[in-house]
Amino acid sequence: MSSQPTLSLKDAVAVVTGAAGGIGGAIALNLARRGCRLALTDYKFEPLAQTATAARAAGVEVSEHVFDIADAHAIAALPDLVQARHGRVSILVNCAGVALGGTFAQVSLEEFEWLFQINFWSVVRMTKAFLPLLERDAEAQIVNISSVFGLIGPPGQCAYSASKFAVRGFSEVVRHELNLAGKHVGVTIVHPGGVRTGIAKNARIAATVPQADVDRMQGVWDKLLRDSPDSVAETIVAGVERREKRIVCGGDATRVDVIQRLMPVRYWNFFRKKMSPKGK
Repeated sequence: MSSQPTLSLKDAVAVVTGAAGGIGGAIALNLARRGCRLALTDYKFEPLAQTATAARAAGVEVSEHVFDIADAHAIAALPDLVQARHGRVSILVNCAGVALGGTFAQVSLEEFEWLFQINFWSVVRMTKAFLPLLERDAEAQIVNISSVFGLIGPPGQCAYSASKFAVRGFSEVVRHELNLAGKHVGVTIVHPGGVRTGIAKNARIAATVPQADVDRMQGVWDKLLRDSPDSVAETIVAGVERREKRIVCGGDATRVDVIQRLMPVRYWNFFRKKMSPKGK
């Protein structure tokens, strides 16, 4: 737990990416219930509008910003829009993400780059764009959503896992640099486990992956996605209030974290059976 004072969410202003649903949408609604004003982004117009409507029902001000998070120009323009509407930014939640199934041999470079534009470069660009505003606020926090696959690297998730390890490393370095510079902006890195969202169901599959492998991977995800977005969002937002540096969400992620620490090289010998479609 961080030694920093707790973060007051009442009347704070949070920018949340990937807010049309899943973890991002649940985080937005949880923040709204705590009195936090919101600037919500996603590329899905109608689902984002639904999240915004639900957040406004909690009595907070909400703005909607519809664009593709891979669009660097749209990200660069966003801080001025948010400041004009809300006057300040105190929390940045980088939650937008996609999944891509396939081994390194199966995934093309174009597919790999597509995923990194969304999962990693959007985090870098949003942080770069909003850091000046965050530094002006009396209390500020950056919240970057990694994954349990930012703790371990499972076969068949090369691009996704690489992006989430990258988010983890980026977040830790930025935290250390801000601390050394005497800045008051904190950085929280989040590692959720298996969450019942559309990211796995809607994952892009590398074009060269055989259908049998696609069916096998879907069987694995159906078994592993157990936690609800609402329960994960509650854990994340409560941790952000405490300005925790690292949040591991869900019993499966906690176990993964412990086993990886105990077996940093040989952990896959343990997880291989657990991630089999038949549990064998």
